[in-house]
Amino acid sequence: MDYEFSIPWFVVGLIITALGGLFIKYHMFVADNFGGGAGSYDRYKLAALIMVGVGLVAMINLHTLLLGLIFGSLFDGIRNG
Repeated sequence: MDYEFSIPWFVVGLIITALGGLFIKYHMFVADNFGGGAGSYDRYKLAALIMVGVGLVAMINLHTLLLGLIFGSLFDGIRNG
């Protein structure tokens, strides 16, 4: 599978990264109002950091390569079988 840059995925990744950045900034507010309060600050911050990471991977279009490697290794025996 070859790497191919995609502008739409760059824009989607940029949006996901921006939303993750906002979530990092306001994670305490979200945890207080929707979660368990101060006890869940770290979980919400971790979720926001994962969101930023996924956004960066989507921005440079590596998600198709990674998914291809994962599913290729799982289902390679079926294809070559």
